[in-house]
Amino acid sequence: MARRMTLAAVEKHCAAKPESLLTTPFGPHVHVYKTAGKMFALCGHLDEIETVSLKCEPERSAMLRLTFPAITAGYHLNKDHWNTITLDGTVPAELIKQLIDHAYDVIRASAKPRRATSTAARRRRPSPRADRRRAPRSASS
Repeated sequence: MARRMTLAAVEKHCAAKPESLLTTPFGPHVHVYKTAGKMFALCGHLDEIETVSLKCEPERSAMLRLTFPAITAGYHLNKDHWNTITLDGTVPAELIKQLIDHAYDVIRASAKPRRATSTAARRRRPSPRADRRRAPRSASS
């Protein structure tokens, strides 16, 4: 059986991601890893048990929860988009690494700038009011 992934190993993998930032907005015992200003992983303990919560696409979240009892809906997080993994050795280390990569990629993909129009093109657009034609005033008014 493969060795269980420890919280230290999870944090090492999170920290190795490009532009990953370790923050502690919930106190010194909960480590939050962010990229592009958004969380992708929360690392800490629940009832003295090592856990990591990871961002995940909803369809994948549901499949993982059905497959692994140690993967549950995100603790104090959006249940559709977050999973909490108990690091008890029942979820393969390689899968946890893949899920960290997935969480990071989900955030990076959502942070990509939308195709923006140039400032000049925005200035050339007529305002919605410009489309409304006023009826000419009659001479008798």
